[in-house]
Amino acid sequence: MIHLLNAVLLWLLTAACIKTGRPQIARRAIDLAESRLLKDSWPEYYDGKLGRYIGKQARKHQTWSIAGYLVAKMLLEDPSHLGMISLEEDKQMKHVIKRSSSWTF
Repeated sequence: MIHLLNAVLLWLLTAACIKTGRPQIARRAIDLAESRLLKDSWPEYYDGKLGRYIGKQARKHQTWSIAGYLVAKMLLEDPSHLGMISLEEDKQMKHVIKRSSSWTF
């Protein structure tokens, strides 16, 4: 799944998954990111149809890659933080999905 986006956008995918009630998709993306990003020295992006290669122009040790990963982890751990990054359209939603004892991945 990491091949569909770069690590910077991982937090946005996580927010969308939580808002649509599919946190398991975000969990899979975060698990994949954890297995690759540290090993690959936090690259800017991956290339190729399957995202197997670090981009030829990608820089390593990118703080925004690390920040995107950390925000994604924070959102998945406590979905109530979604309010900090809500968009204008989000205000029309009836409620923000809260973490509960039934919240599973």
